[in-house]
Formats: sequence, structure tokens, C-alpha cells
Amino acid sequence: MTTLENRPNTALLVVDVQNGVVEGAHERDAVVTNVGSLVDKARRERIPIVWVQHSDEHVARGSDDWRIVPELTPDDAEPHVEKSYGDCFEDTTLEAVLSGHRVGRLVVVGAQTDACIRSTLHGALVRGYDVTLVSDAHTTEDQTAWGAPPPDQVIAHTNLYWTYQTAPGRTAGTVDTKNVDFGGTS
Repeated sequence: MTTLENRPNTALLVVDVQNGVVEGAHERDAVVTNVGSLVDKARRERIPIVWVQHSDEHVARGSDDWRIVPELTPDDAEPHVEKSYGDCFEDTTLEAVLSGHRVGRLVVVGAQTDACIRSTLHGALVRGYDVTLVSDAHTTEDQTAWGAPPPDQVIAHTNLYWTYQTAPGRTAGTVDTKNVDFGGTS
């Protein structure tokens, strides 16, 4: 039910699954495995996969920390978006990429739950997209030293509130990896 006209397709948005971003993340290996299975499923179903990579003063563009984790291999034909802000739409080519593929629904996976994932979920919803968060395919690092809850609680809370997120003419929600349905794309 996206509010974007003539955008019937779904895309898998893989956010910041980079060496330096997920190195110390909660349940890193399980999340990367789930992301990998969704990438495989999307490829089989000919669903666009958009790879997003963050760079800043801590994750320098072109460095080993900046690279996608070795367990995942983006195809050269799959769109790649570089970003410098939490929201994958801010000052990037993401909207143009999605528009070019007639995408109105996003299935979101990646890192970090309490930063780029949350920013992108909200950024997509306010821009008119339907947005599904894959509940067991996003993660974050431990930020308890700075007053945050433990990572498992951050992830659980994000899953809880995104499950019940609503907006006029748009859908949101969560689903686990095994139940992802990219359906209805052309």
C-alpha cells in the first residue's frame, strides 16, 4: 500500500553489514547468516538488492573496516549506495536507485539497530515506502557504557515498536527471516 505511485516492487535493503560496523555486534554470525539467506532468496526471486555502506571518521571509505563482511558478496550488477548519515536516504542516491527499480516496499536488514536501521526505517516510512524490518537480521554493538540498554534489549525494543508502527497509506512491521515474503514484484 505504498503512497508512491507506480512503485509496485520490493527491494532488499542491506544496511552497513561492514567489517568495522558489525565486528563486535550482538549475535553477529547469526545475523550475517540470516542476511546471506535473504540475499540468496532475493536473487532467486529476482528481487533488487541494494547494498549500503557507511563511511565517517571511524569507518574510512576504502578501508578494511568499510568493506562488506567476507561472508556476503554483492554482485557487480546490484546497486551500491554510499552514505555518511544514519538515514540511508540522506544525501545519497538511494531514492533514485529505488525509483529506477519501481520500488515502493523495502525489506530492511543490517546494522546498527539503534542508529542507521532506526533512522532508515523512519526515513523510508515518511517518504512513502512500506517498510518491513527483518527481526532476526539486524544487530547492534554494546553501548551500555554510554547508558544504552544491552544490545538484545535494543533489538527487542526496535522489533516491538516497529511491529506496531503505522502511517496513512503505508504499512510497516516485522517478520523473521524464515517468513520473509518478497511477493508481488514484477
